[in-house]
Amino acid sequence: MNSPDLLRWLGAAAAVAAYAGLCAGIWWRERRRAAAAAADAASLAGPVAAAAAPTLVLHASQTGQAEELAWQTARWLHAGGQPVRVLALNALDAATLAAAPQAFFIASTYGEGDAPDGASVFVDQVMAAAPRSLAALRYALLALGDRQYEQFCGFGRRLDAWLQGSGAQPLFERIEADNLAPAALADWRRRLRPEAGDAQAGDDDTPADFAPWRLVSRTLLNPGSQGGPVFELGFMPPRGPDPHWEPGDLAQIRLDSDPTRPRDYSIASTVRDGELQLIVRQERHPDGRLGAASGLLTATLTLGDTVALRLRRHRSFRLEDNAHRPLILIGNGTGVAGLRAHLRERAATGISSNWLVFGERQAAHDFLCRDELSAWHASGVLARLDMVFSRDQPERRYVQHQLLRAADELQAWLHRDAAIYVCGSLQGMAAGVDAALRQIAGEATMLELQRTGRYRRDVY
Repeated sequence: MNSPDLLRWLGAAAAVAAYAGLCAGIWWRERRRAAAAAADAASLAGPVAAAAAPTLVLHASQTGQAEELAWQTARWLHAGGQPVRVLALNALDAATLAAAPQAFFIASTYGEGDAPDGASVFVDQVMAAAPRSLAALRYALLALGDRQYEQFCGFGRRLDAWLQGSGAQPLFERIEADNLAPAALADWRRRLRPEAGDAQAGDDDTPADFAPWRLVSRTLLNPGSQGGPVFELGFMPPRGPDPHWEPGDLAQIRLDSDPTRPRDYSIASTVRDGELQLIVRQERHPDGRLGAASGLLTATLTLGDTVALRLRRHRSFRLEDNAHRPLILIGNGTGVAGLRAHLRERAATGISSNWLVFGERQAAHDFLCRDELSAWHASGVLARLDMVFSRDQPERRYVQHQLLRAADELQAWLHRDAAIYVCGSLQGMAAGVDAALRQIAGEATMLELQRTGRYRRDVY
């Protein structure tokens, strides 16, 4: 073998070794996370030989808030001496629920009264099935909602009615929390453990506090667009320990004018990027006023100003067990934020089995993150890139139409064990994409994808 061939061979071998090392690192990280979660669950359940059957703590979550509250509830109950088992509603079957002596439900509502993704399988397979007697079950329910929606706590109320209709007996009246109102959450804790009085849960249950993050960059991404201006924003944290987040997580912004309703934004960057990036569309009301949060971020703040921000885990949109699977990423508008964070992670770890289907108005003005996406496609990080521009032809075309055109390819990716991530608008896009996926893959397949965490959505 001559010298050039030897050098090429050594270079290829080094690249393969580096890629194998990255994969091993991801596998080890996910294994450690799974082991920690299992240990946490085992500690709450108590000794195997415990005489008391564990109390179920069940969560129905869309953005992860209900799940966080479920773990807080479990630790609070465990501190009072109860063995506990935490489950997503999608992981619960009718027999397990019927055999449980006691259950605590934390249920969010999605959109106008719908079940969140974390409960969709339970709704289809348990609530919609022939009723099973739950006469032995005693339960309590914390319903999470937002009074801006007409169907406030709609799913929580429907779940409560179904439980009582099946014979279950409430331990106390349903508690409804508007935007995680502190008074409602305090009432929930008091009723869980009356003997604990007004004591709070442990420090591990306290969410991260808001901190002043400094705006360091703001770039208009869609000059000349027919739609509202879209900006990429860069923030740096205050001095102290380095912040940590994972692709899929959220940044929560607190407004001085409305401190009880923090706004969630998908994080568009990874920790290794060196700054937290958001992609925000400037909203304007019919009377000309800017939206409170989007106006602050895109117009009122000047470079160097700070905003009250905290990081929030969004486990239902993280990669987790999908880290090594092919990814089908679907979205529109500012939904590019959450999808871009995943793609940056995949680019950094050398995983190229990624397919992006993304929609906006016009290619000339609304091809958000054009240079980055095009470079990923050229380099192979994106095995396939489908950009859909609704107004570049007489008939409107949207991402769901492209999915239907690529139905055979989508089926092939699913047969390769691909996971689907959807990020963007709840109205129109998310419903249209869901209908197209069900038409292509079938209801049974989509239920299985939801049950196994291979269909995840961050929609708003």
